[in-house]
Amino acid sequence: MHEFDDAVLKCFLKNQSQLFPEDVADTPEAAEAFLEECMAVVVNSVQEVWEYFDEAGLDMEGAGEEEILEADEVFDVGDGRYLIVEG
Repeated sequence: MHEFDDAVLKCFLKNQSQLFPEDVADTPEAAEAFLEECMAVVVNSVQEVWEYFDEAGLDMEGAGEEEILEADEVFDVGDGRYLIVEG
């Protein structure tokens, strides 16, 4: 089971519309349950975002750092970490 801290949950609740057409959660508890269900991950750097996409088999060759961080699935937590949610 994943544990998502308050910063991650707040980030997801505030920005979930970048990935989904309508809100999928309206409380921190609902957000945590949703993120656990879809096996979201929190990584600690841009490099780890790259590694995640590489391991997932997504072809990001030629994409720059800005492009990968603008992917709908990537949420900037604001403290150097990134939440990755597959929609």
